[in-house]
Amino acid sequence: MSKVENMITVVVTDRDNKRHELDAPTDMNMNMMELCKSYELPVEGTCGGMAMCASCHIYVVSSHEMGERSDNEEDMLDEAFFVEDNSRLGCQIQLEDSLDGLEVKLAPVG
Repeated sequence: MSKVENMITVVVTDRDNKRHELDAPTDMNMNMMELCKSYELPVEGTCGGMAMCASCHIYVVSSHEMGERSDNEEDMLDEAFFVEDNSRLGCQIQLEDSLDGLEVKLAPVG
């Protein structure tokens, strides 16, 4: 079976511990928040992906190399509930080929 070009697989565990294996395009400039919303997973993204809220808070479960958090992302996570070392804002994780197999879990809402 050949892999579809410009497509990766991402696993999202929802707040009921149900795993969702999602096909994620890497050629549409999408981020994790947008991907979750496109599959109708319960991610708010109230600010529209500008790192101005924490309603797309997720935990990165897999050992993928992630870029550093921006100052804006750090500021928003400082105000979020249930923050862990592996906390990220979904809107700040751009879907790219290197994230194939990425596993994340939706953070609980405060």
